[in-house]
Amino acid sequence: MARPRMLTGDRPTGQLHLGHYVGTLKNRIKHQHNYESFFLVADLHMLTTRNRPEDIQGTFENARHLVLDALAAGIEPEAVTFYLQSAVHEIHEMYTLLQNMVTVSRLERVPSLKDMAREANVKMSYGLLGYPVLQAADILCVRSNLVPVGKDNLAHVEIAREIARRFNGTYGNVFPIPESVVGDVPMLVGLDGQEKMSKSLNNAIFLADSPEVVARKVMDMVTDPNRTRADVPGTVEGNPVFIYHDAFNPNLAEVEDLKTRYRAGKVGDVEVKQKLAVAINNMLNPIRERRSLYETPGLVEQILYEGTKKVRAEVKQTLFDMQQAMGLTGVWNHIERKATLHSAFFGG
Repeated sequence: MARPRMLTGDRPTGQLHLGHYVGTLKNRIKHQHNYESFFLVADLHMLTTRNRPEDIQGTFENARHLVLDALAAGIEPEAVTFYLQSAVHEIHEMYTLLQNMVTVSRLERVPSLKDMAREANVKMSYGLLGYPVLQAADILCVRSNLVPVGKDNLAHVEIAREIARRFNGTYGNVFPIPESVVGDVPMLVGLDGQEKMSKSLNNAIFLADSPEVVARKVMDMVTDPNRTRADVPGTVEGNPVFIYHDAFNPNLAEVEDLKTRYRAGKVGDVEVKQKLAVAINNMLNPIRERRSLYETPGLVEQILYEGTKKVRAEVKQTLFDMQQAMGLTGVWNHIERKATLHSAFFGG
């Protein structure tokens, strides 16, 4: 039997950060050998909030960073097929067909779309409202069984599940019903403690950051705002620094010791942050080493090129199966046959 499939991906809006790593990348790395895996560079999704000429011109470099970050984090090019969304034209056609499988009112109930519009400071466009439908086309075009996502994309996968069920119920079984898997830290708070970690909010530690940059960013992190001195008992719960310790520091005894002393007012923020910076840099060091292996000029481009060619063949078959199930291929075949007969009869 063929292996089940996994579809994952990101918009090429910049480099990947720690929020991406704990939210989805760890699951992608964990499952990449258990599934036939596809990694999407979702440049069409980028256009829903970033469609200025300068945004589009930066797509190539951002796509390269995206693939390089994924490879550095532990995604293996032998196990995963990388591809560029906009170059697989059949996805656009699938998107058009799947739009009729969901209502506007259902899409308006997806909470993350309003958050995306607010963060990008844009109005809700037709394209942004249809973001989950295009995402459904991404998932279903390779007939994915598993979709690793962050917490804010769970509702999008549910739309894909609903669309797949409705299509199968209307036209016949073409698609598997995809399942989602969320990371151990579904949504990582940013360095400012106010919002989730995000490139656009300038509150992120990137996988490509140097040890010095990581240390500086950690030392600038927000902690307990009511703690004015090291001898004042502090709050651990909801404290971004300790959220990060729980997520990135494997030394559980050290983390528990810091929490105990912090609550008792027996440790300063400086020590807590310094040990966090060491833990994060220790986690990122193997990623930095792997990055150097894949920085060969042209390698990322070759990986994307070969993967995109492979996926186009896959998606062409999916689209044909959709059209056949819907009866669309029969319409064209009827027209073509009648036109051919007419031409032959009249000597055309």
